[in-house]
Amino acid sequence: MEVLEHLAIGKNLTEEQALASFRAMYTGEMPASCVGAFLMGLKTKGETGLEIACGVKAALEQARLVPGLTEDRIDTCGTGGDNTCSFNCSTAVALYLAALGHKVVKHGNRSVSSTCGSADVVESLGLGLTVEPEKVAAQLKERNFVFLFAPNFHPAFKRIMPIRKELGARTLFNLMGPLLNPARPTHQLLGVPTAGFVPLIAEALALTGVRRAAVVHGAGGFDELSPFGPAEVVWIRDGWTRRETLDPQTVGIPRHKLSEVAVASKDEAVAVLLELLSGDGPEAMKDMLALNLGACLHLLEDGLTLNQGVEKAREAVRAGAAAKFWEGKINA
Repeated sequence: MEVLEHLAIGKNLTEEQALASFRAMYTGEMPASCVGAFLMGLKTKGETGLEIACGVKAALEQARLVPGLTEDRIDTCGTGGDNTCSFNCSTAVALYLAALGHKVVKHGNRSVSSTCGSADVVESLGLGLTVEPEKVAAQLKERNFVFLFAPNFHPAFKRIMPIRKELGARTLFNLMGPLLNPARPTHQLLGVPTAGFVPLIAEALALTGVRRAAVVHGAGGFDELSPFGPAEVVWIRDGWTRRETLDPQTVGIPRHKLSEVAVASKDEAVAVLLELLSGDGPEAMKDMLALNLGACLHLLEDGLTLNQGVEKAREAVRAGAAAKFWEGKINA
């Protein structure tokens, strides 16, 4: 393949080359041996934002996309891979956003690097993982939240999974998950496990047409904003990007220790989440929840500064606003 020759000498792919290659991979036209060589060639060279965006575009062509969505909607999915074993902050944020009247289309999977993945905890709460694309709009209207279990929406990935396992190394697929939401969110808070990925994923996300978003890497190695020190952030608005280092203390979030947000088991993860929805739980977790929730409110609500978003989030958490909204809807 000409593309493999390009990658072997470290040349970046053009949009046409990347799209053709990913399309051939997803449809099965690319032999398995070439798929492995293609993925490792990209990894060795270093993926570009354009190449990742092309991988996303080609994957969505094969996905079971969600029809009938017209309102603003946000996803709070991170890449995973941070190995922090922390509580399910992004899921707590999503459930609070729904309680505050925002539409949330949370795309996720089972645990990869955490004690309990977003799909695991949502399933434990009785919120379901099996919604069909045609039923998403109605469910979103009913409760402002829907969980989109990634394997149900991306059948083409089944043929690639064995090859990824055989490779046994990180590929761009470890980063693409949050970019593949079949409900095509208009807003997004996307976390990555290392600071070096922040500009790369921000470039790719900006190319997908998202309206407003933030790509973040938190202190302590988190793929979320964290109350342990400054975070690397790229803000995205209508294709434009702005990078900054954000110190949570500047928005009223005090410092905490990493150990204060850890959970040891799935049962503990679910129990802590229920406490947080009621406004209880460890202070460190409540502050981390408010920080990420505030960033989402800043993205969603025109004219709301980040400081105002975090303060609004802290008030909602103190009031246990999510528990009131989800009363009778959660079966845990």
